[in-house]
Amino acid sequence: MSVPLPRLTLVELRKLADTRAGLWLLILIGLGVVATAAILLGWAPDEELTFADFFAFGLVPSAVLLPVLGILSMTGEWSQRTALTTFALVPSRLRVITAKLAAGVLIALATTAVTLLFSAAANLLGMALGGDGAWRVDGTLIWQGALTEVLFLLMGMAFGALLLNSPLAIVAFFALPTIWGILRETIKALQGVSGWLDLGITSGPLSEPSMTSGEYARLAVSCLVWVALPLLLGSWRILRREVA
Repeated sequence: MSVPLPRLTLVELRKLADTRAGLWLLILIGLGVVATAAILLGWAPDEELTFADFFAFGLVPSAVLLPVLGILSMTGEWSQRTALTTFALVPSRLRVITAKLAAGVLIALATTAVTLLFSAAANLLGMALGGDGAWRVDGTLIWQGALTEVLFLLMGMAFGALLLNSPLAIVAFFALPTIWGILRETIKALQGVSGWLDLGITSGPLSEPSMTSGEYARLAVSCLVWVALPLLLGSWRILRREVA
């Protein structure tokens, strides 16, 4: 009898915090959200102490750290030498990959929800300190913020699946977009296509209340290059790799 996918997903969620590195990443994400609120409360002008500003700034730490957690999730079986146990209990590797992706999406959505709660608390504190305290926020910004978290986490998971080596995948995740950005600035021929292939650029409009169809199209193309393609290749590699 195969293990149900929801149970596998719960197992993968638990495994995200089972390792010391995963646990500390989750703690650092929480501390980062608190730190962003403290920065705004301490140094931002009163008119910027709003729920929308707290929320937008609060998403930054998780957007940086969640991909690393995704990488560790995908490389865990191979770096910790538990692949034999995992795939003996669940022979269908595709189900394991699917459960990891589902767990990643859930943790990204949970992080967004926690950021909303912290932002609300920070806004109340800001009102007490004389800040603007406005609660108005476009609903589009909330789901687009969640989408940003999900996309970058999936990108990290894609790099982890493709390389199956935690340090290498982490370095590649941060280095390759930087190298691409340098090439874009130095080679004029790349400046036109960068608007379609640079996820850092195409995801920028997600922080605005309205995106055009063209901006969504450019985001989709860059996601195909940086998320879908490495994830497909990585999944194929996991399915075919021999377990020592």
